[in-house]
Amino acid sequence: MPDPQDLKIKPEQQPRPEDVSYDLDRALSSLIGLRSQIPADAFTARTLGTERAGNGVIISKDGLVATVGYLITEAESVWLLDERGRATPAHVVAYDQETGFGLVQALGRLDLPHLELGSSADLPVGEAVVVAGHGGRRMATKANVVAKKEFAGYWEYVLDEGIFTSPAHPNWGGTALIGPDGTLRGIGSLYVQQTSEGGPPEDGNLVVPIDLLKSIMGDMTQFGRVNKAPRPWLGMLTAEIDNRLVVAGINDGTPADKADVRVGDIVLGVAGQPVTQLAQMFRSIWSLGAAGVVVPLTVLREGGSVEINIHSASRRDFLKSPSLH
Repeated sequence: MPDPQDLKIKPEQQPRPEDVSYDLDRALSSLIGLRSQIPADAFTARTLGTERAGNGVIISKDGLVATVGYLITEAESVWLLDERGRATPAHVVAYDQETGFGLVQALGRLDLPHLELGSSADLPVGEAVVVAGHGGRRMATKANVVAKKEFAGYWEYVLDEGIFTSPAHPNWGGTALIGPDGTLRGIGSLYVQQTSEGGPPEDGNLVVPIDLLKSIMGDMTQFGRVNKAPRPWLGMLTAEIDNRLVVAGINDGTPADKADVRVGDIVLGVAGQPVTQLAQMFRSIWSLGAAGVVVPLTVLREGGSVEINIHSASRRDFLKSPSLH
């Protein structure tokens, strides 16, 4: 994870109070630094590390903080850092693998304002926004919504409509997408490159729409997870390469590993139906039922077609659960 102290946003790209209709400095003071420590034996330690750093957004008067889930997945300790250099302990409330959101609760008074949740559905392409991390104006950037479209991630993740902003924020994890009215419209997730029609690639960020959090926040705060049957999960990493769905990695001990799926296999079909795109493949798997269902895959291996039946699992069964407080 990048160290915010090493990151800079050019002064001309930083927002000014006169650029917006809301109290800019008050809104930016709702951003807080987040540090988490993950056990060395955690499932995600090898891929995401045992020390993670990013941002969080205070979204309630009692210190509930929204962030991106990968920062706190399997965390054994979380600290929130304010502008005065004060560190406040927090505990993980929940993280949701389907949307990518995470929630943590401050265990002390933050004495900072919170951002109200706005509507991501009402944010049009082309809208001028602010993407902000912890650090006030020097860690905020003027940006525009450049696209709202489907996004599929190789780790078995799909957003029906992700928000894409540009230019890129250098410390994107857990940033706030602040709309023109000063409300929170999304949480920053990834660095991406967008190609405009007829133009060169643009550096930008993928933002998870806040409407997805609003629909599950009650479950997350009450149950520590979304209260529905988990999707089937295979534990394989799949990439679109030259219009083919190629297995690029397999996590040890997962359903795909146990079924002898191999790196380099090319996925041709799910349950007898052809698949050609990543999001299509994931949705075809999820349509078969809840976690535990058998997922029949057809793969191309060494020039021949191979049928593989994978006994799926719940992803959360492989993760350390948040400790109860």
